[in-house]
Amino acid sequence: MFDPAQLRSFLAVAETGSFTRAAERLHLSQPTVSQHVKKLETESGRQLVARDTREVRLTDNGDAMTGFARTILAANEDAARYFSGAAMRGRLRFGTADDLAITGLPRILREFRQLYPQINLELTVSQSDQLHRRLKAGQLDLVFIKWVSGAQEGVVVKQDSFSWVGLEQTVLEPAAPVPLIAYPAPSLSRKLAIDALEQAGRTWRITCSTKQISGVLAALRAGIGVAVMPTSLVPEDLKVITRRFSLPPVGDVDFTLIRNPLANTEVVDALTQAIMGRKLTPHTRTQ
Repeated sequence: MFDPAQLRSFLAVAETGSFTRAAERLHLSQPTVSQHVKKLETESGRQLVARDTREVRLTDNGDAMTGFARTILAANEDAARYFSGAAMRGRLRFGTADDLAITGLPRILREFRQLYPQINLELTVSQSDQLHRRLKAGQLDLVFIKWVSGAQEGVVVKQDSFSWVGLEQTVLEPAAPVPLIAYPAPSLSRKLAIDALEQAGRTWRITCSTKQISGVLAALRAGIGVAVMPTSLVPEDLKVITRRFSLPPVGDVDFTLIRNPLANTEVVDALTQAIMGRKLTPHTRTQ
């Protein structure tokens, strides 16, 4: 167990390159700082600082100790904040689009809960339009949804494009209606898919209507029809078939975080930063 006071004195010496400047930074006497460093060397059994008349420099073991010291002091500060009641706390009503749950989002949420155990995270999974309405009604604090590209609302986490998706063995007859797997209305992907088909003069029919991404994927894997999905969310066992059957382009989509301005700013900022700071795992297949 290394004494935090000794670690702080050692880091001050390492960062300033001087026992005198370290003492000034810590508001301690120089002999006290020297004593702390000497005791730390005794505890570690290694020489950490090489001293001569001209300079103070770290040994190789001293360089290693700086990393350990910062980690130990950071953990100590986190524990002190937690048990002193200063840890971030509050309620966070978070909504996410169903298909975004197949990205790295669950891992991000798990790590967020471990980092902020006193934040009461309430999760709602639904369709983007429904989540947006609930946010505007004050029922949610933050939503992560698929939104029209360039909508100028919220913070864009990732830009993507919609693609037509099906099995490798999918066959579409040019004159036959396009068999469409879709979410119930209102749905952004459903609306854009139908609009694109009608503008291209293609007929269509709904072969599966489902509220969950698991239902969309099951229908696709059963060969019931084709669906529109963000390209980066296409699983490895399915294919992007847009060019193969000359299906019309559907457009772009933004994965967007939108907040309730009346929500706890500190708590919402924490989750926003956690999501913005991590990559959402893509699975792209084109054909």
